[in-house]
Amino acid sequence: MDIPDLANLTIRDTGPPPPSPAIPYDIMDGTDRYMVKLRNYAKSIPYSVESDSRMQQMLDFILLRITQSIEAKDYDPGFIQWDSMLTYWCMLKYPIPKEKRIAIIKTYLHVSTTPGMPNHIVAACADGLQVMSRSKKKLSIEDVRLPWMPMYKILSKDLFLTRRQFEISQTSWYMGYIAENVRRFFHPAAIDEMLSTFLPMMNGTSLNSILASQYYMLTFLPLSHPQSYLPMLFRVWESVNSYMFDDRMLQFLSRLAEMHVDPSVSNPQRIEDIPDDAKSEGEGRPKWPKDDLETKWRWSGLFSDIGIFSGLEWNFIMAKCMASMEIPLADSGSLTTGPNADGQATFEMNRLPKPSWRIASLARIIVYSMAPDGMPSPASTAPTPLFTPMASGASTPLPHHLNGGLGDYLSSPLGKGGRLKTKTYLAGCKALDSLAKLIASTESFFHPTNSGSWTSDLSAFIKYIVYDFNKRWYEEQQPDCKTPTHRRLTREIKRELVKSLRTVTLLAMFSQDSGTVANIQSCMKSMSIMEPDLILHPILERAVPALEALVETHRTTAVIKALGAVAPAMVCRHVYYPGAKHLIPILDLLLPGIDLNDPPKTFCTTSFISEVAQYIKFGELADFEVPLGDGVDRVPRSSKELPVLGIEQFPEGVEPGSEEQLSNGEEDAILRDTSGTFADWVASFLRRVILLFENLPEEGPNGSAGGATEVQLVDAVSGTFSQICVHLSEPLYDMVLGLVFDYATQNVRSNAVRAIHQLVECVANANPAKTLDRFLPFCERSIRTELDHGASSLRITSSGSTPIPSDATLHWNLAILRGAMYNDGRVTLKYSDRLIALFKLLNDKTFSKRGYASSGKLLSSTLLTLSHTYPLENKFVNPDEWSSEDFKANHHKYWGKLYHPEDVKLSWHVPNEAEIDFVLRIFREVIEPILDKLHGLLEPGVTRDSVWRNDFCRHLSFVRNAFSGIPTVAKEVITPEELRASMESSDILFEIPEMIATIEPLNSGFALSDPADPRHQYITSLRRHFGEFLHKASVSLQQQGEENTVDAVHGLLRSIRTYMLEYGDSRDSYYLQADRYQSELNIARHYAGQKVWPRALYVRRARLYHAARLRWNSIERRRGPLEDLLIDDVTEWSMWNYATVRETSQALLESLCSTFDGVRRRCLPALYKALEPGTEDDRMKGALWTLNLSVFAKYAIGEPTLAKDFLKRLFNCQHNEKASIQDCVASLAETCLNNLAEPCHVVYDIENSEVDVTVHELRKLTLSRVQDDDITGKCKDQRVARLSETDRALAETTESLLEIANDDKTHWRYAIVATRCLRSLLRRDVPMKPAHVSYLLEKTHDSNASMRYYSQRAVMKISRFIKLRTLADGPVDMAVERNHNPLRKKLPVQDHTREFSERLLSEYRKPLDLERAQREPLIRDKVGSGWLVFDKSIDFFLAPDPTKSTYQPWDADSEAAVSAIRAIAIDSAFWKKLSTHYSMENSSDVILQDNLCCVKSIFQLLDDEPLEVLKPIVEELLADKDKNKQRAAAEFLAGVIAGSKHWPMDSQVKLWKWFTPHMKTIFSQKSNESLSVWSSFFEHVFYNKDPRRLQPIVDKIMEAFNEVDFNGESTFEIIQVLCFFRAFYEQLGVKFSPWVDDVLKRCWAELKCEHEDVLAYFSEILAFCGKITWRPNPSLLTPETFVHECRTLPKVEDIMGIRGLFHEARVQELVKQFPIWRKERLPGVRAFQSTYDRIGMLVCKWLFQLIHDTNAISAFDSILPLMPELIRFTEVNDNDELAYRAKLLMVRMCGVIVPRQFVDPLLDEIFSAITTFPSWKVRLKILPLVQVFYFRQSFLIGEAKLVELIEVVCRCLDDEVVEVREMAATTLSGILRLSPRRSIIALKDRFVRLIKNVKLPQDRKSPAYNIALRQLHAAILGVCALIDSYPYTIERWMPELLTSVLAEHTYDPASPDRISWSIGCSYQWNVQIPISTTVRKCASTFRKTHQDTWHEDSKKFSEEQLAALSTLLSGSSYCEWRPRASSLLPVPPFGPLTIVADA
Repeated sequence: MDIPDLANLTIRDTGPPPPSPAIPYDIMDGTDRYMVKLRNYAKSIPYSVESDSRMQQMLDFILLRITQSIEAKDYDPGFIQWDSMLTYWCMLKYPIPKEKRIAIIKTYLHVSTTPGMPNHIVAACADGLQVMSRSKKKLSIEDVRLPWMPMYKILSKDLFLTRRQFEISQTSWYMGYIAENVRRFFHPAAIDEMLSTFLPMMNGTSLNSILASQYYMLTFLPLSHPQSYLPMLFRVWESVNSYMFDDRMLQFLSRLAEMHVDPSVSNPQRIEDIPDDAKSEGEGRPKWPKDDLETKWRWSGLFSDIGIFSGLEWNFIMAKCMASMEIPLADSGSLTTGPNADGQATFEMNRLPKPSWRIASLARIIVYSMAPDGMPSPASTAPTPLFTPMASGASTPLPHHLNGGLGDYLSSPLGKGGRLKTKTYLAGCKALDSLAKLIASTESFFHPTNSGSWTSDLSAFIKYIVYDFNKRWYEEQQPDCKTPTHRRLTREIKRELVKSLRTVTLLAMFSQDSGTVANIQSCMKSMSIMEPDLILHPILERAVPALEALVETHRTTAVIKALGAVAPAMVCRHVYYPGAKHLIPILDLLLPGIDLNDPPKTFCTTSFISEVAQYIKFGELADFEVPLGDGVDRVPRSSKELPVLGIEQFPEGVEPGSEEQLSNGEEDAILRDTSGTFADWVASFLRRVILLFENLPEEGPNGSAGGATEVQLVDAVSGTFSQICVHLSEPLYDMVLGLVFDYATQNVRSNAVRAIHQLVECVANANPAKTLDRFLPFCERSIRTELDHGASSLRITSSGSTPIPSDATLHWNLAILRGAMYNDGRVTLKYSDRLIALFKLLNDKTFSKRGYASSGKLLSSTLLTLSHTYPLENKFVNPDEWSSEDFKANHHKYWGKLYHPEDVKLSWHVPNEAEIDFVLRIFREVIEPILDKLHGLLEPGVTRDSVWRNDFCRHLSFVRNAFSGIPTVAKEVITPEELRASMESSDILFEIPEMIATIEPLNSGFALSDPADPRHQYITSLRRHFGEFLHKASVSLQQQGEENTVDAVHGLLRSIRTYMLEYGDSRDSYYLQADRYQSELNIARHYAGQKVWPRALYVRRARLYHAARLRWNSIERRRGPLEDLLIDDVTEWSMWNYATVRETSQALLESLCSTFDGVRRRCLPALYKALEPGTEDDRMKGALWTLNLSVFAKYAIGEPTLAKDFLKRLFNCQHNEKASIQDCVASLAETCLNNLAEPCHVVYDIENSEVDVTVHELRKLTLSRVQDDDITGKCKDQRVARLSETDRALAETTESLLEIANDDKTHWRYAIVATRCLRSLLRRDVPMKPAHVSYLLEKTHDSNASMRYYSQRAVMKISRFIKLRTLADGPVDMAVERNHNPLRKKLPVQDHTREFSERLLSEYRKPLDLERAQREPLIRDKVGSGWLVFDKSIDFFLAPDPTKSTYQPWDADSEAAVSAIRAIAIDSAFWKKLSTHYSMENSSDVILQDNLCCVKSIFQLLDDEPLEVLKPIVEELLADKDKNKQRAAAEFLAGVIAGSKHWPMDSQVKLWKWFTPHMKTIFSQKSNESLSVWSSFFEHVFYNKDPRRLQPIVDKIMEAFNEVDFNGESTFEIIQVLCFFRAFYEQLGVKFSPWVDDVLKRCWAELKCEHEDVLAYFSEILAFCGKITWRPNPSLLTPETFVHECRTLPKVEDIMGIRGLFHEARVQELVKQFPIWRKERLPGVRAFQSTYDRIGMLVCKWLFQLIHDTNAISAFDSILPLMPELIRFTEVNDNDELAYRAKLLMVRMCGVIVPRQFVDPLLDEIFSAITTFPSWKVRLKILPLVQVFYFRQSFLIGEAKLVELIEVVCRCLDDEVVEVREMAATTLSGILRLSPRRSIIALKDRFVRLIKNVKLPQDRKSPAYNIALRQLHAAILGVCALIDSYPYTIERWMPELLTSVLAEHTYDPASPDRISWSIGCSYQWNVQIPISTTVRKCASTFRKTHQDTWHEDSKKFSEEQLAALSTLLSGSSYCEWRPRASSLLPVPPFGPLTIVADA
């Protein structure tokens, strides 16, 4: 239904302002900031709000109910109900007193951390905590402290699942979310205790443990005092190669950087001053000495070299930043290898809250590390010879390291001259300097043609940089800013930042990726607020040609979007005063943008104009305004005549990128001059709009022209025009009104009916009186004429009918009149008689669907504008200002005005008495008679033909529309009796009435709120009369049941929707308003933390507050007998024959469920009845789909007392075999199963003392009385009764499900559903029934695979719960599933040395002394702590007793269930059947975990009782060589061995005695197929096991490994041994340490093995051993020592032990051996069989694996010594794989951040290869590696090394081989881009001098000629590299190089003769030296990269230079080069990289 959108209803002429509503004195007199906020809200609405004292009483009542529900443990529904009431109360914006807020937070925290609390309660508490603790201003740690331990305990227990757990809950996520939200209330004194809890669990060999430990630290550690632990975090970070680790670390550092710009936060004194009153039970407070952190001076914060980071830490962060951009060079392989390493993490880590995006985190780190902390280099505009910016200011200034530069390049060879000591930085800011370097290095990746997935990351990065910069900038302008003055951002930093980002922003604005463009728009907007002069002009310079000329569409839209982004600089005078003069020329250029054929361009244009129109007034600025008359058709000035000021050229001496400074008066004079064209522009705009409307496609049946795009287009254009109309001056408004009137009255267009309605609405919105006076007489006359002549006389009711052309004039005029009615209701009063007569006429004479529907909408619009409360206008200034004389004369000075909330004056439409009377008169005179006619139509005996149907539909449409127009006329009153009755039939079952939440009505602008008022009574009774008719009609139509009643039924359902739901905020939906407010806020926001806003935003905020109050009154709706009847009717319709009717009804029913309480409970019986046998298929289908709605399914299955009946009905649906019905049933069953959780009532047995204390505190703050205790008691009794009822219902449900499942008649599909339900209904808190258990165990060998799958998982659950019930120590253990194994002992750690740790590990190799192990705990299945530091204690296990069972007898209540399992499991038939299914053919090559866990569960429960019956079956399977039989045997064996862990020792010995001989069978397998099966068997048995428990297997595997002949003929035997051996060592992990030395010795001795596959296994062993021998090196393995030493030891100390020194001796041996093996290398095709090649492959594979692991950093200790050999590998020409692997390894190596001590040695090795290797091919391959390495690691390379790097590359320019020279030039250009400017000048001089000095001899055949030519080519390449290094800027020295130096060599020889050099001795090399080719190529690149900005760049060249350049570029000077404006070509970062690597 197309009813006017009240969200946009605003009026122009406000008339006399109504008296402002009285504000209660306690709000009026309040002084604190929150009361002032409330006062502003109260002032913004037109009726009085309740006093604060009354609302605080309401809050007290809500809090009282919350405390009572918690005391009674009535969590659901009690607590949930009242928590939602608290949420609604908060919408009303009343302040919560601090002490209550604190008490709420504490209560919610302790409720959410009560073990076993259902997840939906935890979710509600988590949301409540987030809302209550969000504001940092309302609460700080000084006000409240909270404990951290409760969250940690639950989180650490829940995070990692055991192998038999499969129920994934959200608990971990919620605990993490809560911890993140309340961490600022954790006491900093708890830091040491936290570290001693979290650090011991870190184990470098397990990524899971690293990530979990890191998560705990970064989520729980207080951020306020990181000085003690931050160095430790950095040390750990530097040693771990993981992308996931990086993400969380960067988020953490970004928070620290932002928080610690205030030095007082980290003051250690605060730790003492804050009360420490939130310790958990068992939590200590160790105080570690921190002498190294003490200072004798006043505390000055954490500031270090750059922000809070040291220089080394900063370089590391910046290297991570570079890696984060994920920029692939031509070798995608050198991207970070972290994501590969993350493959080792299991899915559980993804259950935690995700960290914020690393791009945003990096931006924040950089911005909050900025400070004037260095020596500033000259500004980019200073007249320095080192660097010159572009004319437009659009260049990227680079870090100028003036004095730290290179040696004198003029000397030969290049020396390292003395460097000055002082280093300078851009704007004196080190962080900005680093950022500029980063941007410069990635500059070309912003270019549209060089875009990819990285572009959105890069564009987002700069967006966040400027957003955060603005945020910080404005924070530092506040008087209460805590940042020290000397650390604050400066104007210079701000200006240089904008210059640094400007070039890339202007490049990326033309991107075709919408995400990138959105980021760039946001970036430009922020930059235009920061430095408008620097960003506005470059954009204008690009805009004018793009809008004037015909260029690619996407380029035009990009420019329009960019203009929209910088609009504030043009319309907000406070942002940029000179910007306004550009507005009108731009608006003129944009007019062609309104184009139906180009929707994207139109959307962009309207968006820009809307943005602008809401900040300015459209009117001339002459001293007085001349009336322009109606529709004056002025001749528009052509755009050529428009002043295009400041866009073209800037005077000399003005800073490029800005403009000549004019005074404000001069600016205003220019603006006054241009404002005269407003009238022409507005008229032209309107003509474009009308033209667009005229060309729309014909309207369809639904009244919209064309598809969705056209509809959006019309909406966008109308919205823009509306904004313009609101801000027109009086004369311009009259002109526009005249133009619209003329068009509307002189045309009729059937394709633009909807459009004309919106157009007229726009003018009516601005001035209702004038619009209505103008249009109503004409429209009324036209409508009457049309109706008299038979318009709309054809009876049509079908909604799919197309309007008849002859009715077009009627529809046109109805649309116009409806648009004109969109106004101030008071204006319509003088036309009341005419309107009523017109409504009657329309009702009598419109018979067609479109006619009566439009008439109904007209009536609805009229009633809405009369009866609704809405703002009257949304101009950009207050009404009194708008009408002031000063504003009329000088409105340009007010453009873009922003307001404080208290300064805004709003005018509202509030219905007055006359308007209400008119509304009632319409109902009396028009609606009542129609309603009587409708009743008459239902009388018996009336013929129901098509005429009847038409009358029914059109009359009903009128009445429905009338009632939909009065949602806020009469306030609904619910009597106490009605409330009681509704509670009795509430959806909430088994709850006392006092705990069912009800609301107290509040003022919300209802016109009639007194039920005693006769007018209220009249409208209420008429509404009731309407409702009664709807029920009567519904019953009647259901009886009638013909096909041709469908239209009538649709009309009826829409009417029921109106009757039931159109009330309160239905038209002004709170949630819709909230979305719109948020969206407008985002658009209007200039910077974060903004306090002043455009006035229109306050209008929207007032609407939102009004909607919130309406929402409050709509929460609880009256549901009387009539409403119940209508609900029954809708339920019936939802099961009707016609699908369209069913869908409509089901949607309506869903809405009714969320509005009225009790609907679901009422509907279920009728829906169930429709599932019975004998029901029609359509009806049954309707019932099933209705039940499948989440509101019904969740309710029916989630309430156990209802679930029994529901499931019974569901299973009874088997009677109908129709496929479509069964599909519905399957869908419904799936929905139910997803909502059927394990029932568990343990939480009610848990006493949480913390909850009791906090609830008591909260209750003291409420107005609690003695009788309230009675309610608590009643509530508790009710809860106990409810639980017992629930338990009974669950038991009955289980019984009935078992009956169904065991019934032979049950279809297998239903049986599976029954089994899934039975699995879900297994409970830990109630003993399991034997029948339940037996059924599930029997089904493990069912013929259906799905049945087996669910049954096996159920058996695991049964076994877990029996074990839990036996071993749990109370309800808390039961809730968190914590077992207390009688054999587990916690031994305190006495010795904290590494020796002790290694001694413990060495024990794993010594076989167990069983007798001793039964007395002393010696067995250690999980290593736990001791890798990094030790925990307080270590878990050990005793060996079980020889004869006594460890667990039996099981829990007495579970004994019956165990007996049932025993009865089945000791029967061999059971195992036989099971083995049949296990050994069936399937796609798995490994054993299935579910199968072995099922077997394990049985054997864990029964010990070895079933073993004897299983043995023969396993033996039989083992004897069969078939892969599937082998797999079944392996599954049984793995299950038995896993289950035997705690059997009596004698039973275990017997088991091993039986199994040991069978191991020979396993090892003697000769089948490739079973290899993976038995490997997976070993993996499973060794998982989390002490190897001494499996000593026979260990002995067998080690024996096979030690005895196998690695050079034997049978490769399979060797591979089998190695495969089993790998399974063994990988599962042991660090427990394998005692075997490492022996194993490596064995492998090393066999290095020359001839089998490639064996060597591949060796490479894995080498990598694995290196990883598990990684040990950190603190002097003692205690958290205290580790953290202290990380702080105090020098950075070069390797405390993390990450240096890969373990293989040092072996690597050295390889270094010695490789030259020998190289000499022995076989020639030709047998080369790959050489020892050299084979071991080379092994080394490459080993190191490749290493750099893709978490300990990748350790690889460099091995790579560095082997580097020369790796380089040699790349040049072998007879073993492609070796060359490829070596190259790939070196490329991938660059993706790992190199430890700082390795950067220089690695470069030295590369330099050595370039300078000493004889083969030119090596140089050709290594140079690209230099590029990659430099790009990835540039932040880690010192300046001295950079000098050397450039020298080495320059030397290659003079290489004898052309390809090497060209590659050197490419590499040089990339390096120079990031080099100090000084080196560039020196190089330029050197190259120029070289060119001048080289003289080519005349004799081309002489050797001197060739040498001179090569030198010349080297110098030319050097010059080209210099030019290519600045792809988008023109440096000051560049014009001369291009035009004087290069141009002279355009035709230099490519050497016609071939020149021959002898390279080595083996062959001759012929090549041409292409000097002219090089010059032309450089010129071509220059042309491509400067085409876009040539209009700016050309200003850098003199006339002579331009002529020379033209010759260079085109080959002749005949014509001037003019680049195409549209061409966009990038320059690659390092030219065309030649490496292409593929993993």
